[in-house]
Amino acid sequence: QTPESFPPLRNDAAVHVLRGRMKGIQGHCNSCYMDAALFSLFSCTSVLDSMLFKPFPLCDRNVQSILRDEIVNPLRKTGFVRAGSVMHLREQLTEKGQCSSFTNAEKDPEEFLNLIMHQILGIEPLLRLQSGGQKEQDCYCYQIFMDKQEDLVVPDVQQLVERSFLSSDLKLVEIPSCFIIQMPRFGKEYKMFSKIIPSLELDITDLLLDSPRECCVCGDVATLECS
Repeated sequence: QTPESFPPLRNDAAVHVLRGRMKGIQGHCNSCYMDAALFSLFSCTSVLDSMLFKPFPLCDRNVQSILRDEIVNPLRKTGFVRAGSVMHLREQLTEKGQCSSFTNAEKDPEEFLNLIMHQILGIEPLLRLQSGGQKEQDCYCYQIFMDKQEDLVVPDVQQLVERSFLSSDLKLVEIPSCFIIQMPRFGKEYKMFSKIIPSLELDITDLLLDSPRECCVCGDVATLECS
């Protein structure tokens, strides 16, 4: 355990600490969905560090301390988290979530995030979405759904998010404080793309509801939108 706190890794420090053998989060007993989610959320960004410290109304302090001291701080300090630490968290999630398979079965990352963010820590939803002018939906992450498209062989995240929003007729109601996106590349059987290029920046201008945008013909503020 690492009781002191460490900032997220950046630039050369991230490469130095995280690259090489015996780095990252050690996998064990179908933990890959949780390992990948935890690494993405905490290794190189502090956007969700409130999960580690803030006394939310429903917050389970035991789960919070395991997450902070046994997983996030060791990952940022040494670049390695042993499987036993993740299993400790999984055992607590099993107990709190009343689901016995959290310690041995592969889960959808969204199920894990909803459990730990909503039921255990009591965090407000991170995203507000609207589909086709219908009622707004609150959620913690966005899972990309789209049909197979032949022109996308090795897509980047920007392309996938835009096409997924378009096919589902979705808009972001407001700029999210944190935009967690689940790629269409998971599970034991199905991988829609062999590789996905990470977009280091994400332009959500065209994904925002009622956001002023430039007309592509005249350059003034647009009054109509074509899909």
